[in-house]
Amino acid sequence: MRVGTFVLAAQFPGQGQQEALHRAVRTAEAAEEAGLDSVWLAEHHFVPYGVCPSAVTLAGLLLGRTRRLRVGTAVSVLPSAHPVALGEQAALLHVASGGRFTLGVGRGGPWVDLEVFGAGLPAYEQGFPESLDLLLRWLREPRVGAQGERFAFREVAVVPGPGELIGGPASPEVVVACTSPTSVRLAAERGLPMLLGMHCGDEEKAEAVALWRRCAREAGRDPDEIARIGAGHVSAGVVQLADRGADAAEALVKAMPGWLKQGLDAHVTVDGRHRAMRDPVAYTELLCGLHPVGTPRLAADRLAATAERTGITRFALLAEGSGELAATEENVRRLGAEVLPLLV
Repeated sequence: MRVGTFVLAAQFPGQGQQEALHRAVRTAEAAEEAGLDSVWLAEHHFVPYGVCPSAVTLAGLLLGRTRRLRVGTAVSVLPSAHPVALGEQAALLHVASGGRFTLGVGRGGPWVDLEVFGAGLPAYEQGFPESLDLLLRWLREPRVGAQGERFAFREVAVVPGPGELIGGPASPEVVVACTSPTSVRLAAERGLPMLLGMHCGDEEKAEAVALWRRCAREAGRDPDEIARIGAGHVSAGVVQLADRGADAAEALVKAMPGWLKQGLDAHVTVDGRHRAMRDPVAYTELLCGLHPVGTPRLAADRLAATAERTGITRFALLAEGSGELAATEENVRRLGAEVLPLLV
């Protein structure tokens, strides 16, 4: 079982953006010290929900600060980026880090980001498959040209190209955030593992895995390949540890609703469409019930249960839900010292 931490760089009420970013960096450093497998970095624009606007940039910093930890994006928003530019950054981090970088990509939302970056709503509504395919070609082929609806350019050399990492994988690992049957099918057809969100329970994640396997078989992949790729699926969640389960839940219920309300209310749609936002308190309570929130023993049992029910053995757990630096570092330390040994 591979357990990592999920970093949003969340700006809680009353905090500055530097404080949130400092906590994000320290969370990753603490994760390496605690023996966790990985750190996953979120990307958001123009909102305090998360104040990291470039997950690949922060990944570069953290890869330089660590020596063993795998660093991934969760996710880089592909419709707002040029696939070639993102592919160059991913390949650079892959080679320079010795193969410790994972590129997580997703479709994002219908936010004003699409207007600011000039991508437009079609990039979100129809353009994700074209962008993903171009990105994958860039990471896997020595020369790439394009003649698509959105991207068209003459053939050019890929630098750094695939296979440049001596003794390691030819290209960086790629995972896809999946929030619908369409995205699950897309990931399966491309032979890519899924990242499933923290709002989903085990039953919903198990259904996504089953659909992914069925679509992978229909795409002609053999059982061994399906098992190998499927081992890379990632389950996102929340972790909060305490000697008493009630204390862990209380820490999140006290802090997270204020952050969620402030952060989610700041999202602006590109076309003025209605946004149905979750009730912050109810959502926090839902997360406490779904994920490893409680004593170390309860946390280990919940992770083991999720693995058994879904087949997913790779986790990205948000540890900064208290909003406090010292508490986050202690949470990560306890995850490594008191939960991981129970999962062996």
